[in-house]
Amino acid sequence: MTTQRPFRFGVSAHQARSKAEWIATAHKAESLGYSTLQMPDHLGDQLAPIPALLAAAEATQTLRIGSFVFDNDFRHPVMLAKEAATLDLLSGGRFELGLGAGWERSEYEQAGIAYDPAGVRISRMEEALHIVKGLFADGPFSFSGSYYTVTALEGHPKPVQRPHPPILIGGGGKRLLSTAAREATIVGFTPIFRADGSGTDYTDATPAALEQKITWVRQAAGEQFDQLELNILIGQVFTTEEREQAALFIASTLAPGVTGITPELVLSIPYLLIGTVDQICTDLLARREQYGISYVTVFEKNLETLAPVVERLAGK
Repeated sequence: MTTQRPFRFGVSAHQARSKAEWIATAHKAESLGYSTLQMPDHLGDQLAPIPALLAAAEATQTLRIGSFVFDNDFRHPVMLAKEAATLDLLSGGRFELGLGAGWERSEYEQAGIAYDPAGVRISRMEEALHIVKGLFADGPFSFSGSYYTVTALEGHPKPVQRPHPPILIGGGGKRLLSTAAREATIVGFTPIFRADGSGTDYTDATPAALEQKITWVRQAAGEQFDQLELNILIGQVFTTEEREQAALFIASTLAPGVTGITPELVLSIPYLLIGTVDQICTDLLARREQYGISYVTVFEKNLETLAPVVERLAGK
């Protein structure tokens, strides 16, 4: 990276037992200095993201809202474009559009939605993104692809942010990350999941694996690479003065039955933050220098744990 973006932080939240509880989460994220409240898009135990994101925007002044990420197979792209533009309009230009190809087979099966091979789902998402961008633009839009057809349709409303809200695409595989490099404004990094569905493949969570992912993005983006904002989803934050002891414990519990998960590997995994506030700040600064990653997302369970780090690094 020739320039370093200032840090900003997002929190991924999705559950609340009442409106008051959800609004309190949004207020807390804003007051603690987080840039963005982000929501996943699943059919299980979570709020519906579109109305929940709008409620969060209505209750706050500066907090951005974002899908992290919409499952493309749950909405036709024409409707997604309208809903996304409406979110951006009603939030005063604070929306970030995260889009993914879908990955959780069980919810597809439960809902009776065909779970196509990954290549098909990614191709369909690529077409959908082209349509969404086309409908955000001025004038009638037409498209004829393998999965969608749109004929002389003018998208309404138009988003406040022009030419479109920031678009986030993330993942762990080469094809999806290459698509993100070419089509998104924010590229998100996660490790891939094991083929047997048993969880994260921790061999794909190493510094070397992340370097490979960034190389794919750099190659696909070409001269536009420096224009991209790079995001990482942190699986867990552990604040402790006993860093090595914590790593030993994590190594024995993080992936039971998986060989090769040593304390040394745990401390090097860029999707984990372990140590004192000073140590975590040092690690994030070093990782920004090494990888160019400046946008850090944590889960709601770590909202307050990371807050001292957010206070020190946000905007710097």
